[in-house]
Amino acid sequence: MKIHYSLDDFKAQNPVVTIGTFDGLHKGHQLVVEQLKELAKEQNGETVIFTFYPHPRIVTSPDKANLRLLTTKNEKIKLFEKFGVDHLVIYPFNKEFSELSYAEFVKEILVDKMGTRCLVVGYDHRFGKNREGGYEYLQKCAENYNFIVHKTDALSVEAEKVSSTKIRAALEAGDIKRANQYLGYQFTLHGTVVKGEQLGRKLGFPTANIEASDKYKIIPGYGVYAVLIEINGTEFKGMLNIGTRPTFNNNADNRSIEVNIFDFSGDMYGKTITLIFVDKIREEQKFNGVDALVEQLKVDKKVAQEILINY
Repeated sequence: MKIHYSLDDFKAQNPVVTIGTFDGLHKGHQLVVEQLKELAKEQNGETVIFTFYPHPRIVTSPDKANLRLLTTKNEKIKLFEKFGVDHLVIYPFNKEFSELSYAEFVKEILVDKMGTRCLVVGYDHRFGKNREGGYEYLQKCAENYNFIVHKTDALSVEAEKVSSTKIRAALEAGDIKRANQYLGYQFTLHGTVVKGEQLGRKLGFPTANIEASDKYKIIPGYGVYAVLIEINGTEFKGMLNIGTRPTFNNNADNRSIEVNIFDFSGDMYGKTITLIFVDKIREEQKFNGVDALVEQLKVDKKVAQEILINY
């Protein structure tokens, strides 16, 4: 897969293009990618994903601090590569670009710079300044500039349309299974191990405190989770607690992330790790004392081991 951060030297054979932020690259997005690949085969062309960085809302609504993303830029790159895309355009989204009308975007970007042969859009496609560009308008553009427009249908899972918004809501509720079902893969969180208060060590359950690699990355709701942990290419099993630590915390929504890694010993500080969420064990709760907490942690570990037995 070729990655392009500008269109100055962009070249592709009979480009079959789709546009979007693709947050999460969920099953609905994957359906678009599969149709893109099928159409590229028919057109003897190459698949092109046109996306942006940073996320448009960071530029258009900088005062709103509630943006939560399912995937970081690097996670999206890896996913697009996994799904077999030929070209990934990560276009710089700035104030000037946000002011482009849809007509200007189609003519200047899709036609003049990319030479689009076929454009694939989702069932709810709206794009450009004030989201003025829709499927009907695109059909007129296609006639004027001699390219084809193909509209995909919505993908439903259990009679519900899959969307990034619904996946975020599932993660906020701690419904990892539903989120993973919609994503088509397991939700992951990348981060660095930072110094904590080392309370877990005193309880016999040492934890690594994680600072997420991207401040906009969504962190699941409060509670205890069964997770897989990747460290330097090796996978471990563990349980993870998400709570609140308002002081000295750069994570989204000031959430603390503490993971107890089974069968691991060694210095973790400064290491980069990947957390793979499998299922939620229980809600966060308060305990009457240390003994009650330790007993619950023993139960949590047993439940986590049962959940992860086939991993």
